[in-house]
Amino acid sequence: MTAPHNPRNPEAQTVNGWWATAAAFCASLVGIGLARFAYTPLLPAIIGAHWFDASMAAYLGASNLAGYLAGALAGNQIAARSTVAVTLRAMMILASVAFFACAYPVSFSWFFFWRFMSGLSGGALMVLAAPTVLPLLRPSRRGLAGGIIFMGVGAGVVASGTLVPLLLQRGLHDTWVGLGVLSLVLTAIAWKGWPSETGRSVAQSHNHPAPRLGTLRALYLEYALNAAGWVPHMIFLVDFVARGLGKGLQVGAEYWVLFGVGATVGPILAGVLADRIGFGRALRFAFVLEIGGIAIPALGVGPLWLIVSSVVVGAFVTGTVPLVLGRVHELLAHHPAQQKPAWRTATVAFALFQAVAAYGLSFIFARSGGNYKLLFVIGAVTMVIALVIDLLAADNRATS
Repeated sequence: MTAPHNPRNPEAQTVNGWWATAAAFCASLVGIGLARFAYTPLLPAIIGAHWFDASMAAYLGASNLAGYLAGALAGNQIAARSTVAVTLRAMMILASVAFFACAYPVSFSWFFFWRFMSGLSGGALMVLAAPTVLPLLRPSRRGLAGGIIFMGVGAGVVASGTLVPLLLQRGLHDTWVGLGVLSLVLTAIAWKGWPSETGRSVAQSHNHPAPRLGTLRALYLEYALNAAGWVPHMIFLVDFVARGLGKGLQVGAEYWVLFGVGATVGPILAGVLADRIGFGRALRFAFVLEIGGIAIPALGVGPLWLIVSSVVVGAFVTGTVPLVLGRVHELLAHHPAQQKPAWRTATVAFALFQAVAAYGLSFIFARSGGNYKLLFVIGAVTMVIALVIDLLAADNRATS
């Protein structure tokens, strides 16, 4: 069991925190890394096995995103009806059950429901897991801890390109079952790692001025614009390489693996950087690198630069998450009751902008006659706007 918090024993607090960090890593791997990203390589197999046709299978993918938004909105309300620890365990179990349910293509509505529920579990885990764990750790270690937690998302991307194809050799049914078993194992590992309370004494809110509301709103908008800026890589990178550059699907898949490698190491590197220079500066540095990484495919440069683009953007697709969460905690350091609602708002804004950008860029792509470069230009411009907003917000703080 997790030892109770003892304010006179900081070492016990650290042990609790790292155990809980491992649990949160498992949660992000199950709820987002596997529940969302494992569906991408399964999609051709589902269509090929005639479980559903291409259009219906695409709607099933969208149902996960809809569930994610619902989970982000409802996660705190669900936890308020019991405890955060019980809710986190229940959401991991729900994600695991959804894998087993999807092994049986009973009907479209059945599959849609369980894909929605897997998304709901992922959204709830995103808004609850890390904010519950990070207060257990010293501020100087929260960047690293956040990186470890969200590394689970990148691990899911890597698993989607490695483990799923291996499981598919045994058939589609066994692949879903295998993912369910893996999720249950990760759930068991995380089971006793969740704290019963945040275990941190904080200063009373009324003794400290609240952060400027504009600063938080700027952060929400920056995070949402990030979600939109990544869409060209997340949706069109493989197709750009395979068809746009004429390299074929095999080469396109190799760039996706590189994207996944970046997504795995990105949170750790971003977290370590934040521990050294602060979350605000680290986030601004990330924006600069993202602008360059997203713009590279539009410049018509060689394969080496495309490798850099894949790894850099992949790294910050996951690496920006702990940076934004850490920035929320910095801004609300003396107002802990506001941290989870603020993170929920940021997550909802992220989910909305990502969905809108996905549909919008798909529409632009179709109307532009398949102009890939235009998509990457739009993504880079979106990131420039995010950087400008951050700089203006920082200037306002400095002059206020």
